[in-house]
Amino acid sequence: MLMNSISRNISELERDLPGNVSVVAVSKTRTPEEVLEACNAGLHTFGENRVQELISKKKVLPEGINWHLIGHLQSNKVRQAVAAASMIESVDSLRLLRLIDSEAGRQKKTIDCLLQVHIALEETKSGFSIREIEETDWATVGGSLAFTRICGLMGIASFTDDTERVRSEFRSLARLFHETRQRCFRNYNWFKEISMGMSGDWRLAVEEGSTIIRVGTLIFGERIKK
Repeated sequence: MLMNSISRNISELERDLPGNVSVVAVSKTRTPEEVLEACNAGLHTFGENRVQELISKKKVLPEGINWHLIGHLQSNKVRQAVAAASMIESVDSLRLLRLIDSEAGRQKKTIDCLLQVHIALEETKSGFSIREIEETDWATVGGSLAFTRICGLMGIASFTDDTERVRSEFRSLARLFHETRQRCFRNYNWFKEISMGMSGDWRLAVEEGSTIIRVGTLIFGERIKK
């Protein structure tokens, strides 16, 4: 793929994207050179699935980049994730949330997080169930966190061509976000993000209220299988 096509892809995406929606460029398996090209074209937030890959890229790329961890976070990687990321989008348990807060306290750093919600058909995807989000007193949980800010919800739709199914899943996440904000986060102005939508379904997600889309192929092109 020609490098300047990354810039072109970003321009085309931004042309169609509402101004209130931000982009996390999914840079997993991409080279630092590709990330730098995207950065030079105006993107400053990148998402990695693995902590080690995030760290290795962060070391060689400009300091102004915001790094989001979007993949499953193992408890033994929490220290590294808190040190390297500006947001952890994939918090899928209360235990993990408390580990993150404890580690952020040790590092004297405030870390932003999203609660990952399981909205898809696939059992392999992780996250809180919708019922867990509905039944948890997040006001109390949020109040107990000294160094962690719960900034919203994240979800991954089913991998399917059934657009109505995908739309329904996005709609349920948006509904859950608004209900949770009203119930538990009315006094937390940072609880404002709905991270949903990827390269194949971001338009549906935006129509249903997404504030953050996570796109990789749309920016960098198809991955080359090694």
